[in-house]
Amino acid sequence: MMTSKQAGDNRFIRFFKRVPVIFAFLIAGLFPFCADAFDILLGTGETGTFSHFTGRTICRIMNRYADDIDCKPVPASGDVHNLTNLQGGSLDMALVDSRMLQDAMNKAGYFEFLDIGYENLRALFPLYDIPITLVARRDARITSLQALKGKRINLGPPRSLQQLAFEAIMQAKSWSKGDFSLVGELSASQSQDTMAFCHGTIQAMIHIGVHPDSSLQQLFKLCQAGLVNMNDSDIGKLIKDNPAFAKIDIAADTYPSQPKRITTFGTGMILIASENLDDQTVYQIMAAIDSHRKYLRGAHRALADFSVTAKKINVAGIQLHPGAAKYISAQVQ
Repeated sequence: MMTSKQAGDNRFIRFFKRVPVIFAFLIAGLFPFCADAFDILLGTGETGTFSHFTGRTICRIMNRYADDIDCKPVPASGDVHNLTNLQGGSLDMALVDSRMLQDAMNKAGYFEFLDIGYENLRALFPLYDIPITLVARRDARITSLQALKGKRINLGPPRSLQQLAFEAIMQAKSWSKGDFSLVGELSASQSQDTMAFCHGTIQAMIHIGVHPDSSLQQLFKLCQAGLVNMNDSDIGKLIKDNPAFAKIDIAADTYPSQPKRITTFGTGMILIASENLDDQTVYQIMAAIDSHRKYLRGAHRALADFSVTAKKINVAGIQLHPGAAKYISAQVQ
């Protein structure tokens, strides 16, 4: 039978076993901000894309080095989805192609007939270049953009980024579909375009994306393909007239079969946010990413030239977020 002294001792022991739990609840009550981080939803491309990879890397930096921020990448089907959800408040930030952003801001392209205004979107900084590269079969003897005329080409699916890029090239060169012996609209789905390319049904197609690209490397190796320079005067005028485009160089030896530098053009990936994201949070995000830019640069060769700057945000109609402008201004002083 338990004595009163033993019972008292047991109550004493149970009390002290509960002290850590009681203390933890007291801390949580007194300092609730320690447990509640500010959620940031970052829209990216689909899982497996370079956009999603970059978004995950950016969120990793924010979560580690920006106080009380919990960033989550949200994969989506494309820029239209991200822009519209950012405009509507379902996202806080998004990675968006510069041409698509410019079209959204100016009601052009995909956005011409959409009854949505994107005036509440703001830019933070550019992330990486997105080259538009012309891939051609070596036996087609396409050594320049001008030599593409009369060949068998693949535009890509209707309203795809590939077809929009090809249409921009054709307009710059004053070409029409009749200037080619065959015009396909094959998708990359189930390798339709690459199979047609390797079998010789088409002789040239557009690739949009960062370099190096393992799928291109396989195409070069197995199907005798190569990249073609697109640095003529017509493309130069296209770049000059459209701020969303820029000249891009693909360094020599990016691929084993590419000993010389290739000059082309393309767009850029830009990190944007809603104007409703407060200035202090944006400033904190800018500081975290800028101070750990070495980590971002080391994540992939396409990010090697990354820097927090407003110089490459050449999109007509977009304003810099006030928090981003404040941070960039502080670094210049």
